[in-house]
Amino acid sequence: MRGFSFAHISVLALAINLAACGDSESTPVAAPSAAPVAATVTAVPATPAADVQAVSREQVINHYAEIAHATFADALTTAQALQQAVKAFLAAPSADTQHAAKEAWLAARVPYMQSEVFRFGNALVDEWEGQVNAWPLDEGLIDYVDGDYQYALGNDGATANIIANHSIQIGEEKIDVSELTAELLAGLNELGGSEANVATGYHAIEFLLWGQDLNGTQPGAGERSYTDYLTDTNCTGGNCERRGQYLKVVTELLVDDLTAMTAQWAADNPENYRAELQAESTEQGLRKAFFGMGSLSLGELAGERMKVALEASSTEDEHDCFSDNTHNSHFYNAKGVRNVYLGEYKKVDGSVLTGPSIAQLVQSGDAGADQLLQETLAATEKSLQVMVDAAENGMAFDQMIDPENTQGQQIVRAAIAALVEQTTAIEQAALALGITELNPDTADHAF
Repeated sequence: MRGFSFAHISVLALAINLAACGDSESTPVAAPSAAPVAATVTAVPATPAADVQAVSREQVINHYAEIAHATFADALTTAQALQQAVKAFLAAPSADTQHAAKEAWLAARVPYMQSEVFRFGNALVDEWEGQVNAWPLDEGLIDYVDGDYQYALGNDGATANIIANHSIQIGEEKIDVSELTAELLAGLNELGGSEANVATGYHAIEFLLWGQDLNGTQPGAGERSYTDYLTDTNCTGGNCERRGQYLKVVTELLVDDLTAMTAQWAADNPENYRAELQAESTEQGLRKAFFGMGSLSLGELAGERMKVALEASSTEDEHDCFSDNTHNSHFYNAKGVRNVYLGEYKKVDGSVLTGPSIAQLVQSGDAGADQLLQETLAATEKSLQVMVDAAENGMAFDQMIDPENTQGQQIVRAAIAALVEQTTAIEQAALALGITELNPDTADHAF
């Protein structure tokens, strides 16, 4: 990965040079019950150093791990709720049970997207994440697609249709897929070396619940009918029983994966990743936290999840492209960055976990750097709240990236610019604690 000094970023140049883009899915889907409320974004004034409660670096790293555990634990419990909703849907397919499963998927995204700040810097999480949240995917690998389906050229897996076939041919290799198991499906990720071959995780489940979004940059999300899961003569799309089995298996695998990751962050286990992190130097722990905040802000969220879709006008590069939930995913990604810096996390049960924070350490060393970062965090949340509000009022992210949608494009550009400024402030806050050459991941994007 490549990094660069953020002191020389020109946000004005960013705003001028970003091209428009667009195309993807959905009627605005009702936001999950934990959807963002109007953000309170007033900047928090820096606390004079003399008034800052003293906290140690060890305490801050321990609390960082505690927030990670709480976030993954919530991702697990909401995935378990999704699993139950999927079971109910498959037992009695109907518009109502399908809607309930969709709502459970949307709710499950809220804590998971806040967990992604722990990906960067913590290799264990980053290596694991591909099986859980890889995107974009060539949905033709999994199920039937529209006749005009556009897929990655040269990808044999893009038309494999696992659900319709008991064996698939990839190059010279013939693969038996007659029995749909978690092990089999996990092994098909990146089949043939293509990252677009995604067989498991949140987005595979999303596709199986919503279906393709065929609306481009016009209103509307995926419109898969519940009848795709009927096992009598009313079955649509063919292979309904096998489609249900696929959905059941990938949902179970998601729960298993989140169970394993939650255990890696549990306290009082000398054999897990949390213990390994706490055994490292505090400088290394803080570097991982800052690197996670900066890399998610810049290369991943501003770059891969917004800039790519905007510049290419590509709905295929929209994050939650089948459900049109992308605005919420972006909002909660940014919320995860804020959680780590402030040492706060609002759990799905409504309680708030607080404790020794990186912000307190920075305040003690450089109150100005802390104030700048808190102001940019607030500005980012405000810009993403604008995106959420627009989506909930009928302009989903895929409509925002339409080349003809000047207002929508400006919403996306403003969010990218806020994230770039936020990353500059993250690097300055790191410097206040003696962490130099942070070099957050740019994902090879120029800002």
